[in-house]
Amino acid sequence: MVLNRGRLLGALLVVLAALAAVVLAEVLRTVVFAVTVAYVLYPVRKRLVGRGVSSRIACVVTTVIAFLAAVLLVVPLLYVLYRRRAELIEILGQIPDVVPISVGEFELVIETVPYVAAAEVWIRQVALAVAAAAPRLVLELVVFTFLVYGLLYRPRAVGTAVFGVVPAEYHDIPTRLHERTRETLYSIYVLQAATAAGTFVLAFALFAILGYDSPALLAVIAGVLQFIPVVGPSVLVVALTAGDLLVGETARAIAVLVLGLVVVAFVPDAVIRTQLADWTGKISPGLYFVGFVGGILTLGAVGLIVGPLVVSLLLEVIDMLSERGAQPDRVGEVGGSVD
Repeated sequence: MVLNRGRLLGALLVVLAALAAVVLAEVLRTVVFAVTVAYVLYPVRKRLVGRGVSSRIACVVTTVIAFLAAVLLVVPLLYVLYRRRAELIEILGQIPDVVPISVGEFELVIETVPYVAAAEVWIRQVALAVAAAAPRLVLELVVFTFLVYGLLYRPRAVGTAVFGVVPAEYHDIPTRLHERTRETLYSIYVLQAATAAGTFVLAFALFAILGYDSPALLAVIAGVLQFIPVVGPSVLVVALTAGDLLVGETARAIAVLVLGLVVVAFVPDAVIRTQLADWTGKISPGLYFVGFVGGILTLGAVGLIVGPLVVSLLLEVIDMLSERGAQPDRVGEVGGSVD
């Protein structure tokens, strides 16, 4: 079979993409983040152009939105880990040195000092690491901004290249993968961000009413935990309950357990996710959790996005294969025409 121009360029694209991944390994997570953000924000750019805004101005406005979103996503977490580390350590300091546990005649005394000390050391180390990485983070933010602008300025370049290489009878495959990618990324960015923002507001109000010393700090932690599927901010609620029990605040422990699980852990999912259900990808919470954990363990922070996306695309391919099996006559016709 003679290698035509389209296939040659397709092979060259794959090779150069692999080479770029090796050369740009140190900023690969930034590149992936920028590509997915541009993917999600493209409809904003398209809508601005549709209302008469020039293409360049629409790209600038959309890129500014991406920049602000990235800052709002990263800064609160860095602020908690670095600027408010003293308050985190102070919260740990409220835990008693020993915790007696009695069950009938059996009594066990647990010394918490080593665990608290280890947690304090970890917080200090993370804070120092954040401070040391600040210049790199600023540089990556600049790279992210330029990449998003470039991708939004020429949004159809990749699609044109893909459809130019793939035969016309198979164009439905990249189209469906494109739609699945859009659904999944909207689910990760828009849905998760909206749920996290709602969690922050509700958590701040609840923790302030219950009299916690740092309601804003705890609310930020609750919002960040909302990005962890299945578990979510319920981990924080349970931890606060256990801490209150250890220091003798039984009434507040019961209140934060009951109200926290309802207001902080349940209401954002039940209300916000329900309202934005049309934007969710067709992936179950269990598989989302597998993709999230696997992505984080394998790729680090960028795995939060790539892990669920890969699982979602795998499910879409499985769906297409199952549809092919359910339509043997049509597949036979397509297969015959290709051969």
